[in-house]
Amino acid sequence: MIGKLKQNLLVACLVISSVTVFYLGRHAMECHHRIDERSQPLVSSLHTTLRTGQNLSTPFIYNKDMPLIFIGGVPRSGTTLMRAMLDAHPDVRCGEETRVIPRILAMKQMWSRSGREKMRLDEAGVTDEVLDSAMQAFLLEIIVKHGEPANYLCNKDPFALKSLTYLAKIFPHAKFILMIRDGRASVHSMISRKVTIAGFDLSSYRDCLTKWNRAIETMYTQCLEAADKCLPMHYEQLVLHPEKWMRRLLKFLNIPWNDAVLHHEELIGKAGGVSLSNIQHEYLGFMSHLDYLSLVQLSYLINVTSHLCHTGCVWHTMVMLTGYCLLFSPQKNSV
Repeated sequence: MIGKLKQNLLVACLVISSVTVFYLGRHAMECHHRIDERSQPLVSSLHTTLRTGQNLSTPFIYNKDMPLIFIGGVPRSGTTLMRAMLDAHPDVRCGEETRVIPRILAMKQMWSRSGREKMRLDEAGVTDEVLDSAMQAFLLEIIVKHGEPANYLCNKDPFALKSLTYLAKIFPHAKFILMIRDGRASVHSMISRKVTIAGFDLSSYRDCLTKWNRAIETMYTQCLEAADKCLPMHYEQLVLHPEKWMRRLLKFLNIPWNDAVLHHEELIGKAGGVSLSNIQHEYLGFMSHLDYLSLVQLSYLINVTSHLCHTGCVWHTMVMLTGYCLLFSPQKNSV
């Protein structure tokens, strides 16, 4: 009886041992397989390539070398009108402001300007190369994933062009559109429509014009330095001569002409058309812009200019440099 019990215990031990060895071996093989899988994306991710699209057999492929389009300028300068017109083109998708991109670019700029912070990052192994790679991946992810796929993707975050030089560095084939408007008109629009913009005191024309002058100077200087990668576009000229300037723009972007860009108001809110927030529905067509130019232009020029020049026209530098006259508008160079 005892001998048979020992025999049964021995068999049970052998079975348990065999099962244990089997599961340990299987677990080890799974771990090895997972390690191999995890190591592969690290190599492929260095190319910062994203695939998307509804047709999986022919997905769109996006990477840092694609011809991205960035629209910028001081708010209330026609950036929404420009992106709506481009959005009407069947090959282009811009979408609404992300609001994230200017903030992350400003943070990167802050790190670069602080010698102490940059030294700490370098010591931690977070070099410029590491940050640039991370910025490429992050910005591309936001631009690609916040809307439908298209042959050409564009981003409209007005203050993103404060970092135009850096964007041109990490996206070497990108093109930039700088929307410019008479600063007095931009400020009048901000204040009369109570458009909140960080850092702008809407109770003071002088403060807003000073901030406008500083912001447009930063963007305009970088736009000129970018040469053939950046096209300055005057809001007033776009409204008065839309086809002429849109043809020039699409040629600059190497995008085929399509009449739809002149009829963006017909595509607002439609599938595959132009998406606008409730706040942006003032951009329904050119008539509202033409009415604004004709009815408001003289009043703000007379009132704002005379009021501010009594205390010194320290804000007028970029008004003049961007082609506007202190005494009349919309623009002294109307070519």
